[in-house]
This record gives sequence, structure tokens and C-alpha cells, in this order.
Amino acid sequence: MAYDLIAIGTSLGGLSALKMLLGALPQDFSAALAVVQHRHRESDPGLGAFLQQFTLLPVHEVEDKERIQAGHVYLAPADYHLLVEYGYFSLSIDEPVSYARPSIDVLLESAAGSYNERVIGVILTGANQDGVKGLSTLKARGGVAIVQDPATAESPVLPRAAIAAIAVDAVLPLSQIAPHLIHLCTATGGE
Repeated sequence: MAYDLIAIGTSLGGLSALKMLLGALPQDFSAALAVVQHRHRESDPGLGAFLQQFTLLPVHEVEDKERIQAGHVYLAPADYHLLVEYGYFSLSIDEPVSYARPSIDVLLESAAGSYNERVIGVILTGANQDGVKGLSTLKARGGVAIVQDPATAESPVLPRAAIAAIAVDAVLPLSQIAPHLIHLCTATGGE
């Protein structure tokens, strides 16, 4: 199975987790990555520049109607929902979901609706349950659901909630998520 998109959601503790995960991906990584990191609407716009220091992949905040390119890391801008349409992203200022905008649920549900079995959803550390519903939808549409082992999460609330609610495909320590993604995205046939 070829995967076109990896949709990643994180909240409290997410910066450290994203640094490790993105830093372990190779420059020729074959899938696009869309990331929702919960942050305040008035947060520093430098998240992309910060994360760029730790990865060889290009990192930037999404522009509305931006085309999705393999091997790029796309960040949801502060105070916008990030939606996936087939081949491009769109941004929304709809009401917060689970008190969050950007919402992990919105990203995962829209990714599932556009890419079905060609998307991988990843839930990292977080202090609420935003992302559980979206990961469940993604899994039901044939996507792969990966959750960070709560024992390795700065805030285990979100990973624990996801594991309790969904028959996930893998629960992995943070250090093993990037190698697993590389394996999934480079494996051919027989998957």
C-alpha cells in the first residue's frame, strides 16, 4: 500500500515530540505530513522556523488552497482549522472543535474523507481528547492509526483516550514512530 499523507495531531508536549519525530525522517521521505499542534491564536508565528531546525524536510504553515507535495511538512496556522481535500489543503475559521482551533479531529476526519486507506493518522502527546473521534473515523475509512505510547508522552491523556476508544494499528514509543512511518511508506506490495 502506498501512503500519500500522514496526518499528525498533538497538544501539550507536542513541540518536543515533533522535534524528535520530524528529525528522524529522511530528506527523501515519500509522503506529505500535515500537523495540527494545539496553540493559542496569538502564539508566535515562528513554529515552522523552529521545527525547520530539526528536520531536512521543508516545513511551513499552510496557505489556503495550497497543493500537497510529498516530502513536505505542513503546519496548521494558529486559529485556523486545517482541512485536507484531495491534492490540496484548505483553511477554515469554523467554530473550535473540542475547544481547539486548529482541531486534530478536523484534520484527521478530512484526511480520511479525502485519502481513505492512503492516509496514516498519528496521535502524539496531548492533554485533552481532541483527535480521538478523528482517528476513529480515519481507521474506519481504511487508514492506519498509530498512537504514541502514553508512557513516553509528556501528557498521556490524549494517547490513552485514543487507545481506549480505537483498535489502533500500533502503539509505539516516540522514538519508534518515525522508523515505523519510514517502513510503512517504503514497503511495497504485501501490505
